[in-house]
Amino acid sequence: MSIEWITVLMFGSLFLLLLTGLPTAFTTGGLGVLFIWLLWSPEAVNVVVGRIFGLMTQYLLAAIPLFIFMATMLERAGIIQDIYEVAYRWLGGLRGGLAAATVIASTMLAAMTGVIGATEVTMGIIALPEMLKRGYDKQMAIGCILAGGTLGILIPPSILMIVYALVAQQSVGQLYMGSILPGLLLSGLYITYILVRAAIQPSMGPPLPPEERMALREKLALLPRVIVPLLLVALVLGTMFFGIASPTEAAGMGAFGAIMVALLHGRLSLKNLLQASEQTLKATSMVLWTIFGASAFVGFYIANGGAKFVEHTILGTGMGPYGILILMMVILLVLGMFLDWVGIILLAVPIFVPIVKSLGFSPVWYGVLYNVNMQVSFLSPPFGYALYYVKGVAPPEITTLDIWKAAVPFILLQLTGLALCIIFPEIILFLPSLVY
Repeated sequence: MSIEWITVLMFGSLFLLLLTGLPTAFTTGGLGVLFIWLLWSPEAVNVVVGRIFGLMTQYLLAAIPLFIFMATMLERAGIIQDIYEVAYRWLGGLRGGLAAATVIASTMLAAMTGVIGATEVTMGIIALPEMLKRGYDKQMAIGCILAGGTLGILIPPSILMIVYALVAQQSVGQLYMGSILPGLLLSGLYITYILVRAAIQPSMGPPLPPEERMALREKLALLPRVIVPLLLVALVLGTMFFGIASPTEAAGMGAFGAIMVALLHGRLSLKNLLQASEQTLKATSMVLWTIFGASAFVGFYIANGGAKFVEHTILGTGMGPYGILILMMVILLVLGMFLDWVGIILLAVPIFVPIVKSLGFSPVWYGVLYNVNMQVSFLSPPFGYALYYVKGVAPPEITTLDIWKAAVPFILLQLTGLALCIIFPEIILFLPSLVY
């Protein structure tokens, strides 16, 4: 069978099955095994076992459950609530201050967790009712939580970046270093939009009444509540950036440090340890099963010449290097509307990275661009994960349509950040070139 027909059958079947609501892991894995069995031979299915075993022995994969445990343990220790409380008290007196505080708290949490679920859900429980009670426009209140939560995809220690590095055979440290400035850029864009919009339309984000604002001395007294978690982040990321520890070793220190932070906050208990371990098991299983399933699917497609076919098709469009780059970004945006991030990495990265290298672009630069792009997928209807995280904890009067509308301005800001990183590559490449 020609590669053209294999492409149509494989990806057509994939999208049809995904539209039925089947999990990505079992859809991709099942189709991969089915096509191997039908187009090669029943004995060839053993190739899948060998490919998966090779992934299972990757030392880097051990960082995923450790970073997830660090995130869930910090959540159980009440760190998210503490960080929001500090940001809330410092900025609440400004128009739009509570929404800006939500983004700042989410930025700090992104540097502690590397996953978006905990931030989206907890900020939805804590910050959303507070902003609605204070008279904030519901779309402003929802939008800042949606956008702030997705920063965990980009800012180290991002779990997504680890999976990307594993698939693309890139340095996690360089990708982490390159993602810091884009992450801060996006956070700054969100905060600027919120404050400017609230200044123009005060009803969007009224300030706290004067009687509820704190004096400077009281604000300073709150800071010790966030010092220890921030020191933990500095330790984990610093040891990676300066080559003292590998990502897996740094993740191990982070997991142990999270237990110590919970102990210092008086929230270390057997119940919290068990619940954090259970959440870690569920999240890690989802990621790893998707990796294994998509690996079987993509492995078969590449073995039949799929990567070369896509590369020749894209390069044959006649567009220049940046035109091809934008085309790949558009493809990722469309995939992000229907697939989860692990599936997109396993499907797109093995095919796109060789194209990027052939165009002469830096793989580190493209890797960070890819992760900026993936933030949009978490906010993109109809299947953006962040939309459903927030919907699950929002008050009953908040409809799905309200959440979709709230995401639109922040999707535009994410696309603006993506465009700036393409136009000015040094936003990504400056820190890696400085350190490495």
